[in-house]
Amino acid sequence: MFKEIFTLDAINDLSQNTLLEHIGIQFTEIGKDYLIATMPVDSRTHQPMGLLHGGASVVLAESLGSLAATMTLDPDLQYCVGLDINANHIKSVRTGLVEGKATPLHIGKKTQVWEIKISNPNKELVCVSRITLAIIDKKHA
Repeated sequence: MFKEIFTLDAINDLSQNTLLEHIGIQFTEIGKDYLIATMPVDSRTHQPMGLLHGGASVVLAESLGSLAATMTLDPDLQYCVGLDINANHIKSVRTGLVEGKATPLHIGKKTQVWEIKISNPNKELVCVSRITLAIIDKKHA
């Protein structure tokens, strides 16, 4: 499903000098039809009460969904942009690492929809998110 040019090293290199690097997001696994990344829960990702900030969860979700969608495309011909994202925050986290896993719900010619589930180290669901992306042909951009 994913183009072979995308390796863990290559996608983690894309994060250099970005928000992802700043908050510590690391892509850790590329599966047949999924992408996994981790994010630390610390001062970079806390809200004022010392809990994982919901916005940080959305950053992880959008990063996973957008990159997973991109990995299905020929980067010389197409790219994707987010149209909509939502998130349901289910369980709080104060410390440690959370893990997000993006799986496709719809892979179309013009749109893609991905579900991202974020869990704590005990594999308890912290957040579930869905992102819709538009696929843009570079010749029309």
